[in-house]
Amino acid sequence: MKTTLLRACLTGVWLLAMSVAQAQQGFSFVALGDLPYGTPEKAFGPYRGLIERINQVGPDFSVHVGDFKSGSTLCSDEEFAAQRAHFQRFKGAVVYTPGDNEWTDCHRANNGSYDPLERLAALRQLFYTPGRSLGQQPLAVQNQSSVMPAHAPYIENQRWLHQGVVFATVHIVGSNNNLESRNLAAAQEFFARDAANVAWIEATFELASAQKAQAVVFAFQADVFEAKTVWEDFPGWSGFRKSIGETLLPLASRWGKPVLVVHGDSHQFKIDQPFQLNKQPLPHVTRLIVPGAADVRAVKVSVKDAAFSFELIDIAP
Repeated sequence: MKTTLLRACLTGVWLLAMSVAQAQQGFSFVALGDLPYGTPEKAFGPYRGLIERINQVGPDFSVHVGDFKSGSTLCSDEEFAAQRAHFQRFKGAVVYTPGDNEWTDCHRANNGSYDPLERLAALRQLFYTPGRSLGQQPLAVQNQSSVMPAHAPYIENQRWLHQGVVFATVHIVGSNNNLESRNLAAAQEFFARDAANVAWIEATFELASAQKAQAVVFAFQADVFEAKTVWEDFPGWSGFRKSIGETLLPLASRWGKPVLVVHGDSHQFKIDQPFQLNKQPLPHVTRLIVPGAADVRAVKVSVKDAAFSFELIDIAP
């Protein structure tokens, strides 16, 4: 019994030492989104070139923050299948969170006049498997649908712990997060998903505290300042008020350690600290906007000692 207990203690010490060494060594991941945009003839070649370059870089994993098609192309089953095949070109793991172009905007005539909720259901069925990511070497993840029965539909909300950093995707999309008061079905969808997102963000900080994490990374599609005014970052009509303004930012402030928010939507590469709470800046909350659309590049994010550094990745020559 004593020998077994001693072995268990030594194993625990070794694992702790290994975790500390890994944290000191650091790691990298790649963030990308709003790609590919355009017809297969024009967009797929450059996008595949970028994926090949990412494979050469060899990050620990990649995160695609949504909009795997433009807002003026069909939301067809064929398009979905082509984009899933693209994700399987990643030699490592790739975690994907949806954008608005894949479902909320699919009612548009130039998108094929689809039912957005039907397209969302199709996304969940094709792109998500409980417990693992996409890519040739899938990453083990937790899905909200598995760990929170009250929010069973939200398989796309995922999280994982990597070398002392907690990562979470949150289904927050552009077009004001699908908050559309003129459409009852859209409004009902928004409020249910918003409640799930709030619960997921809260649970992510709880996990980070329990694991004594060094940092937290959130990834979603939307530029959450879409409804910003000169008076408020998140006014009452903002679809991001509760999830970001009233949940993520207060919890980040209370937690006090580095938080990285990764999103797309704006298509212009940027690194800044734009978030504030009660008119006070939150300097430990950094934002990364990935390039996209006509700018076919990705961002390598290196993490060491709870600090983030960034490097653009161009298409392979």
